[in-house]
Amino acid sequence: MGKVYLVGAGPGDPELITVKGLKCIQQADVILYDRLINEQLLSYAKRDADLIYCGKLPNYHTMKQETINHFLVKHAKKGKFVTRLKGGDPFLFGRGGEEAQALMKHRIPFEIVPGVTSGIAVPAYAGIPVTHRDFSGSVAFVTGHRRLDATDAVQWEHLAKGVDTLVIYMGVKHLPFICKQLQFYGRHPQTPVAVIQWGTLPEQKTIVATLHTIVEAVKKQSISNPSIIIVGEVVRLHEQLQWFETMLEEKIAHGMR
Repeated sequence: MGKVYLVGAGPGDPELITVKGLKCIQQADVILYDRLINEQLLSYAKRDADLIYCGKLPNYHTMKQETINHFLVKHAKKGKFVTRLKGGDPFLFGRGGEEAQALMKHRIPFEIVPGVTSGIAVPAYAGIPVTHRDFSGSVAFVTGHRRLDATDAVQWEHLAKGVDTLVIYMGVKHLPFICKQLQFYGRHPQTPVAVIQWGTLPEQKTIVATLHTIVEAVKKQSISNPSIIIVGEVVRLHEQLQWFETMLEEKIAHGMR
C-alpha cells in the first residue's frame, strides 16, 4: 500500500510553498496537479514521476472530482507515493476534505500538508492585512465561484453586518450580485473594496474602489479570475503598504535605465 499527500502549493509565487510540500513533490511517484499551481514547482519532481493534470476551468472540468478520487486510490493501491498538488491550501475551498474522505473509505493512508492560502497571502502582497487592531477584528472567507442567492448557505445579512473583513475567492463573475447583496443588507456603499488579480505573481494587479463603484472599475480594467476580493476598512491600507507592486515597478524602471 502506498500513501497520498494532499499538498497545498500556495497562492502562486513558487517560493511560498512549504518545506514539507516541496519534499512531497521531490519524492512523489505520481503527482496530480491543479490549474492554478505554479508549474515551476513541477521541475522539482523526479524524472520518472507521472504528472497528471486535473485542473478545472470555470464551467469546464478537465477531470471530474470522482475521477481524481479514483486516480488517488488507484495509484496508492499500487504502492505509489502520490502527491495531490493544489493551489493555496487543500482544506480551504480546495476539495481536500472530499478527497480525504474518499481515501478513508478505501483505507488509503494519507497526510494533509497545509499550504499558504491565497485569501491571506494575496492581500498581504497588495499591502492589505486582513486583520488590524484599528480596522478589523474579524474576517470571513467566502466562495464567490457560484451564484450566491438569498437561499444559499451564505448568510448575507450576517456577512454584511457582523464581519469586519470579507475575503471572497473567485467572485469576479458574480461581483455585481455580491456588491448588491452587501449593500442591501446594510454595508455602507462607500466601504472600500479591492480586487487583486494574479496575486503574488509578477502579473499582479490591484483595483481599489468602493462597494458602489468597484463593479464599473473592474469592468473598465478588464479584471477576471483568478482574483481575490477584499471588502472592508483594511483596504484603506493598500495605498500606504503596497510593497510588492511598488517593488515590481522599481525593477521595471531599473531595467529600463
